[in-house]
Order: sequence, then structure tokens, then C-alpha cells
Amino acid sequence: MEAFFKIIVVSFNAGENLIKTINSIKEQTFDSWKVIVKDGLSTDGSIDKLRDELMIDADTGMSKDGKFRFVSEKDTGIYDAMNTALNILSFEMDDRKKAPDIMTGVSTGTGENKTEVTNNGAAQAEGSYVYFLNCGDYLKDKDTLKRVHDAIVDSTPDSSKKHIFYGDIYERITGQVVASNPKMDDFACYRNVPCHQACFYDIRLMMAEHFDTTWHIRADYEHFLRCVYIDKAVTTYVPVTVADYEGGGYSESGNAKVVSERERKQIVSRYLPKGKVLKYDLIMLITLAPLRTKIARSPKTAGIYNALKSLIYNRR
Repeated sequence: MEAFFKIIVVSFNAGENLIKTINSIKEQTFDSWKVIVKDGLSTDGSIDKLRDELMIDADTGMSKDGKFRFVSEKDTGIYDAMNTALNILSFEMDDRKKAPDIMTGVSTGTGENKTEVTNNGAAQAEGSYVYFLNCGDYLKDKDTLKRVHDAIVDSTPDSSKKHIFYGDIYERITGQVVASNPKMDDFACYRNVPCHQACFYDIRLMMAEHFDTTWHIRADYEHFLRCVYIDKAVTTYVPVTVADYEGGGYSESGNAKVVSERERKQIVSRYLPKGKVLKYDLIMLITLAPLRTKIARSPKTAGIYNALKSLIYNRR
């Protein structure tokens, strides 16, 4: 029987963070999950420790209990590593199911940026969801996966459509729960989609749509919009704090912020009409978006800001 959650963890010289992230999965009360750990040839000893703790077979890369697959090979960054893990997942599904309905290619973009990741394809499996958990981030509580699973099942998702279920995150830097927008309309997609640590993707989406690595920082954002606007994914909010999010990574530092904002603007212009983008730009200017961002990221003011934001979301 297929695991309900397919969890992907990518690592590179993550030290003890890798073990802590894996432990947050192992401690879950809900047991229908499998993990692919994609490492980028770490040299800090973290992988040796992981192999020992999970009893990884040197030949197969599988743990003794069959719940973990480990792969260590060079990659070009986090999104390339995620794509590699997705390819491994598709091969596993193909081998197990031998389904006749097999895709021959995987999209990583649209228009002239659209490329094929693999020609091997993957069997499509309904009822499974892919989740990405970064090293240094943890599942918030021991019953997190159970609560997400129950919310998905209770929503009785239409199997003829592809789905993204998403929740909230706990931001370690500010010590606050950051609420996700419960309604992913155009303005929400323009302004603030949930981070991938809060999202559970219908496996059929992830087999069809990999990350476009031409985006250095915002590939997960572009991927979310592509799923919504091209694949017509149904987005559903679940009231669960999914991840304990470390934050403070490369994308939030120095020149990366400039690159991130530039990529965001380019991505938005790809999926939203120019008139709407201009309208939303004006709204953000009038509502002092840069100032609100500073308030949201300060440990001293984040609590008040997030409380107000949650109140507004609850009234939507």
C-alpha cells in the first residue's frame, strides 16, 4: 500500500539539523509516510551519522524498515536536489505500480522556459501527497501528519482534480505562528503564497510539475503559481501549524533579497494580467508593504502583527 505522505528532505552539510529534522518525522503518531533524503555530497559527517541511525543499506540506499531512501550525489542547489528526489520518487512508483497511464515527460516551466526533466515518467497515484521539509525545519508536533491527513480525508477531495493542501508555520526567529491566507485568490497569489514547508502537494501535480531551476530563489513560488494557473490545482487551507520554520536562510540575506524581489515581479507578470499587477502594486504602495514586512519580521512586533493578520483571515 502506498504511503499517504511522500516526504522529501534535501541536505548539504546540515550537521545536527539533519538528524533533528528526520527525528521530527520519525516521532509522528501517523505512520503512513516514506522519506527520500537527497544529500549533495556532504563532508561534515552528518550523512555517516544518518546512515548509522537509520541503518541504511549501502547497496540499496534503503533503511532497514523500508521507510527511508538515501541518495548522495552532487546537485546545483536546493531546487535541483528536490527535482532529483522527485525523479527518484517517480521511478519508484513506476517500478511498483507498472500502471499503463504513464507520463513521458515532466514540466519545469512554461512557454520558452519549459523543459523536460525526465523521459522515464511516473505512474500516477491518487491519494498520496508530497511534502518538502528543509533541514533545520521540523514538523511542529507529533500529531501534525495525523491532523493534516484527517483534514484532507474529511474534505473528501474530488479525485478528478489535483489538490494543494496547506497550513500555517511557526516562525522560530519571531516566536510566532504565521497564518497562511485561507483563500488563494489572485491577490493572495500576487502577495503571499504559503511557503513549501506548509504545503502538501497532490502527487500527480509533483510528477507533472517539477521546480524550474532557472529561478534561483523563487522557484517554489513560481511552481505554486504554475500549479494553480496552469494545472488548475484546487487549494485548500487546513487549520494546522505544520512546520517549525528556522528562517534566516540565504534567501533572506543581503543581495538575495534583491534577487528574490526581482524574480517575484517576473513570475507575477507571467501568470497575472498587467492591469491586475499594476492595481496590486498600487495597493501594496498605499498600505506601506515594506514597513509591514519589517514589523512582521521583528520579534518585538511580530506577535501583534500576526494576531491582526489572523483576525483578518478569519473573517474572510
